[in-house]
Amino acid sequence: MRKLSVIAAALLLASCNTSQDPLTGGQQRNNTAAGAGLGAVAGALTGFLVTKNKSGKDQRKAALIGAGIGALVGGGIGSYMDRQEEELRAQLRNSGVSVTRNGDSIILNLPDDVTFASGQASLNPGFFQVLDSVSIVLNKYPKTLLDIDGHTDSDGDERFNQQLSEQRATNVARYLNSRNVDGRRLLVIGYGETRPLAPNDTQRGKALNRRVEVRISPLS
Repeated sequence: MRKLSVIAAALLLASCNTSQDPLTGGQQRNNTAAGAGLGAVAGALTGFLVTKNKSGKDQRKAALIGAGIGALVGGGIGSYMDRQEEELRAQLRNSGVSVTRNGDSIILNLPDDVTFASGQASLNPGFFQVLDSVSIVLNKYPKTLLDIDGHTDSDGDERFNQQLSEQRATNVARYLNSRNVDGRRLLVIGYGETRPLAPNDTQRGKALNRRVEVRISPLS
């Protein structure tokens, strides 16, 4: 398997203005900052990037704890994730986004057909309100790490699929960050066509494989 492109998005907000939240009607910040270059593939994210160090160690936990966000311990982990799962299910009912529990982690599956136009990386404007709902819950439960994983089917050029998976995952991360989700929680990874959920020999299988997953795990 060829090396995956890994982008650890740890974003500090440089400036902001206010706008009306489409769900609550209240005022919220719209954040803009100088972009950190991700090359031709990923474009730019607000703030700056902190990649994994040379040993491959994920630095998000240290960054968050250093910023005063305490880690979850013991039995508190399960109840914290239970409450978050319940609220996500309530917010995402009938949205097209599935919510799956795997141990202490929660996985949101954002399917290609509702999130993006075919073969494109730009988010469908009609999906913004769904991501706004996700952001509300994520901001309520800040003691979690968020892995934003992009996936494609095997149709077409492998290099294009890899780039598309990176661009899509990056755009989901950028949108969540614009809704005040702390960028230090985010790790963006494009897997291309390397991690299918189903065989790529049927249209149904291909549709399942075209997705962005948001994996939510406890800061512990």
